Amino acid sequence: MPLLAVFIGWPWLALIPAGVFFVLYLRSRRLLPAATALLWGLYAVYEYSMQRRWLCTGECNIRVDLLLLYPLLVMTSVAALVVAWRTIARDSRPG
Repeated sequence: MPLLAVFIGWPWLALIPAGVFFVLYLRSRRLLPAATALLWGLYAVYEYSMQRRWLCTGECNIRVDLLLLYPLLVMTSVAALVVAWRTIARDSRPG
């Protein structure tokens, strides 16, 4: 997932989706967007720690961990978007 690879060079950018999902949580009051915001925030800290070589003392060029993290982030994000969107759409209907 080359699009997500941008977070390797600039880990702080992962705080943007964390903020978006936090706002979705505030609007929908559903747990999944909150958990997804937390997940993105933790990923930002993790990726920053990898960049600073705090978690990786050797060669960090082969990132097998991303084979698990990227699909987890994508699936959780899509599910949270659907849940939040449906809740916000339902609550904004007149009547």
